[in-house]
Amino acid sequence: MPGRSERAGLAGAHVVGGGSDVTAVVETHVSVVFFLEDVVLKLKKPVRFPFVDFTTMEARRAACEEEVRVNRRLAPDVYLGVAQTTLGERVIDHGVVMRRLPAERSVAAMVGAGAPRFEEGLEALASVLAAFHDRAERSAEIDEAGDVDSVGSAWDSVIAGLAPFAGGVIERRGLEEADRLARRFLSGRRPLFAERVARRRVCDGHGDLLASDVFLLDDGPRVLDAIDFDRRLRHGDVIADVAFLAMDLERLGAPEAAQHFLAVYQSDAGDVFPVPLVHYYVAARATVRALVACLRGAQRLVPVGDGVAAADGVGRPESVEAQVLMDCALGHLRSVRVVLGVVSGLPGTGKSTTAAAAGAALGWPVLRSDEIRRELVDPPTVGPLVAPLRRGPYDAEQTGRVYETLFERARVLLERGQSVILDATFGDGRFQHAAQRLAENTASDLVVVETVAPLEVAADRARERRRRGGDVSGADDEVVRDLAAAAHPWPLAVAVDTVSSDPNGAALEAVRVLCAEASPPRRCEPGTPTRRS
Repeated sequence: MPGRSERAGLAGAHVVGGGSDVTAVVETHVSVVFFLEDVVLKLKKPVRFPFVDFTTMEARRAACEEEVRVNRRLAPDVYLGVAQTTLGERVIDHGVVMRRLPAERSVAAMVGAGAPRFEEGLEALASVLAAFHDRAERSAEIDEAGDVDSVGSAWDSVIAGLAPFAGGVIERRGLEEADRLARRFLSGRRPLFAERVARRRVCDGHGDLLASDVFLLDDGPRVLDAIDFDRRLRHGDVIADVAFLAMDLERLGAPEAAQHFLAVYQSDAGDVFPVPLVHYYVAARATVRALVACLRGAQRLVPVGDGVAAADGVGRPESVEAQVLMDCALGHLRSVRVVLGVVSGLPGTGKSTTAAAAGAALGWPVLRSDEIRRELVDPPTVGPLVAPLRRGPYDAEQTGRVYETLFERARVLLERGQSVILDATFGDGRFQHAAQRLAENTASDLVVVETVAPLEVAADRARERRRRGGDVSGADDEVVRDLAAAAHPWPLAVAVDTVSSDPNGAALEAVRVLCAEASPPRRCEPGTPTRRS
C-alpha cells in the first residue's frame, strides 16, 4: 500500500526529529513505542538477551518485518507496515507502524474501568482465537514444542533466567518451591502431553497474549504483539496461548472473567482442557512475565551480593510486579499436584460410603475393588458376589488380578494429571507397597485414609448389608473377622472414625486428609466448557 508506506516513513522521520505530535512514549524491555495522534511507531532497542539479539540494525529491520507478518494474522488492519526512521538522508533504524487503537478499549483498561459488555467482548475474543488456532500452522517441528521434554526445557530456561533475581527482586524460597512442583508435575505426565499433540492441539500461536495488547472494538477484537523474534516461542499447546490471557486477567483482579473466557474458548474450539494443564500453563506464563519484569527492572538495577536490588529505589514497580506474578505461579503449581488417594479399611467400616462421598466432593473418580472383582469374575450378575474367603473369586490369584487392574486404571488417570481415589481393603502389605510404587512412578502424592469402627460394629454392618443385598460386596461378619485377624497395618494411613460421626462427617474428614497433600483454593479455575445460549 504506497500511501501507507509513504505515511509510515514520514511518521518515523518526524519522531526522530522530536516533533510535537508525539503524545506518549512507552518503553518495554525490548522496544520503545511512540504514540502519535492516529498512528504508533514501535522501535526495537539495540539489546541482547538470552532469547533475542537486536544489536544490529539489520536484525532490528528483520524483526520489524516479521512482527508485521505475524501480527497481521489477528490484526490485519492495524499493522500498516515497516518504516525507515531517518536523520536527514541517513537511515538510522526501522520501526513498525501501526494504526493507533483507543486505549480505553484494551482488555486491561476495560477490566480496570468495569466496562459494560466486557463479557461479550471476551466471548467474541474466545471465538476469534478458537478460529485462529484452528487454521494456524501445524507441523512435526511445531508438534515438538508440545512434547513434555520441550515444555520442560522451556521451564528450565525461564527458571535459569529468574535465578539471578532470587533473594533480591523475588523470593528465593518461592522460586525454589515453584521449580520443584513444576518439575514433579512434568516428570509424571508424559502421556498427558503426548495426547494433546496427538489431538493436534499444538500449533503456531500468538505466544504473548496479554490484556494490554487485546482490544475489544465494536467491529470485533484486535490482538496485537505476537512474538516475532523467535517463532519457536509461539509454538505450543493452545492452552498455553489462552492461559496467558487467563493469567493476566487473574493478575488484574478478574478471575471470574478468566474462567468464563476459558470455558467459552473450549466450547467454540470443541476442546476440553485437562484442568492440571491449565494450572501448569497459567503458572508457566506467570513465570515468563515475572522474568520480563525482572529484566525490565534490571536495566535500572545494580548488583547486591548474590542478587540484585533497585538503585535509589528505582525499579521497585518491576520488583513488586515480578513477585505478584511469582505468587500467582506458585498458587497454580500447588493446585497442579496429583494425588493417589486411598480409602482403605475392613468391610463394614464405611469405606465405600466414605470413598464415594469424598470422590463426589473433590470431583475425583473412585475405583472400587469390589466392582472390579465383579467385572473380572461375573460381569452380567448384579448383587453381592458371594463365595468363601480365599476361594473362587476371592482366592489369591483373583485378588491379585483385581489389584493389578485397580492400579493399572489408576496409572492411566494419574499420568494424565487426574487425581483418583482407590477404594479397597489394602490389608495385604504387598498391595500397600504396590500403591506406594505407583505413586512414585507417576510423581503423585500418596494419601491414605483408613476408615475404622469397632470390630463388632463392622461385622454387624457387613452382615446386614449382605442380608439386604443390592451391593456388590459379598463380605459378611465372618469375612470381617477373618480379614481383621490377617490385616497388615499401613503406617501411612490416617484413621477416620465412622462411628462417632455420621457418614457426611466421615466423608468431610476424609476430604480434609486427602486435600492436605492436594492444593489450596484455586484462584483461577478453568471452568467447564458450556455452549453459550
